Amino acid sequence: MRETSEKDQRPATEEAHEPRFWEVVMSVLAAALGVQNSKNRERDFTRGNPLVFIAAGLIFTILFVLTLIGVVNLIL
Repeated sequence: MRETSEKDQRPATEEAHEPRFWEVVMSVLAAALGVQNSKNRERDFTRGNPLVFIAAGLIFTILFVLTLIGVVNLIL
């Protein structure tokens, strides 16, 4: 019984952290493409700070629009 309680505590402590920088970046990219899996989405909603994801989404959107403008200007 002691082994099961230790196993139950390990994932809780490993998953207790907020999403790291690259996890946020990958979540924003996956959300932009519409391919976010339910495990990552659940992690983002339960442990993530909404302001971090909003800021990352805005930065991604601005970079995406600037890239499109640059490509169009390069072609024309």
